[in-house]
Amino acid sequence: MLPGTPVIDPTATLALLAAVGAGVGLGTLSGLVPGLHANTFALLLAAAASSLPGPRLYVGVAMLAAGVTHTFLDVIPALALGVPDPAMAASALPSHQLVIEGRGREALRLSALGSGLAVVFAVPLAVPLTLLMERAYPLLRPWLSVLLAGVAVLLVVTEHGRRQQIGAACSLAASGLLGIGLLDAPVAGALPVSDVLVPLFSGLFGAPVLLAAIKGEGVPPQADVAVTTPPRTVGVLAGVGTLCGGAVGYIPGVSSAVAATLALGLVAERGPRAFIVTTSGVNTATAVFALFALVSLGTPRTGVLVALDRVDVPLVLPVLLAGVAIAAVAGAVLVPTLGDRYLRTVGQLDPTHLSLTVIGLLVCLSALFAGLIGVGAFGAATAVGHLPPRFGARRTTLMGVLLVPLAL
Repeated sequence: MLPGTPVIDPTATLALLAAVGAGVGLGTLSGLVPGLHANTFALLLAAAASSLPGPRLYVGVAMLAAGVTHTFLDVIPALALGVPDPAMAASALPSHQLVIEGRGREALRLSALGSGLAVVFAVPLAVPLTLLMERAYPLLRPWLSVLLAGVAVLLVVTEHGRRQQIGAACSLAASGLLGIGLLDAPVAGALPVSDVLVPLFSGLFGAPVLLAAIKGEGVPPQADVAVTTPPRTVGVLAGVGTLCGGAVGYIPGVSSAVAATLALGLVAERGPRAFIVTTSGVNTATAVFALFALVSLGTPRTGVLVALDRVDVPLVLPVLLAGVAIAAVAGAVLVPTLGDRYLRTVGQLDPTHLSLTVIGLLVCLSALFAGLIGVGAFGAATAVGHLPPRFGARRTTLMGVLLVPLAL
């Protein structure tokens, strides 16, 4: 062997692959089950870290792999059931329209492309962007409220027609009041991890669609898998999502859901295909940039990284990035593979029974994550979630649940 030749330890490599595989499995489960999030599994792993075999580094790799895989797979229930993960909520209903038109399989592939390209773009961009944000964040921080208020105004004024704008303003205000009243509420459920966002987003974006679907005809047969968006356009949209994800990956308190809302303001007139590529890119890019922010700035920006930081995982960037890359490849393969089956299975079920079952699941998850307050939050959010369609406004204005409290 030549001097300086890197030595690959087969045992360490197998341990890394096993950790990534476990993370991909957890991320797949959380992505496919409405209301679950990879943050939940990451925090549960953190609580059990002392009893898990192997070094802490591999526990961290599993957490990251779960988080990245989730950002790929969470589009599937948003498309098939209309019940989005918070990060996909802004585009859930426009994307759901593609399923109604029989283009759900194309939507799945657009999402996989958006997420996959976001990883490709984010890794090389992360180093210069990290250096830039280290200098720019102190200047940006005092203006963050103004930026978020601008996004909120943009959501209202871009509506078509006075009635739609009034509805958008009412939806923004009502969801904002929900966020102000409940985001910091002292909730406690049956699980070790409490999260009021589960009932809030399930009620705002999921339950109204499910209630409307009770009298519907279910998921129609889906057409071929052909992607009709030009490759260059897909690349540009994924790039927009990556840059928006980069912005929030370094800003504490601002989630990928807010970045997705910002991105939608930039592509509002491009239609549902643009929505799904851009928001998928935001969702995955945020996970990558937030890792670099943790390594360089020492502050965790996402729930997964909070869990990783809590158990003192060694920040060995090459190993962690290898886990991210492998999970991204797995996620890109799993989205069309599992998504097509998911759509086909949901299409064969009775829409009334399916909708009532999923609503029951969401109520149970609300109770598990946030107790009685969570059940009440779910009911209140469901009522507010009916406002946009009453006025013919976009449901993205319901993102006021995060925008208004953060802006204030």
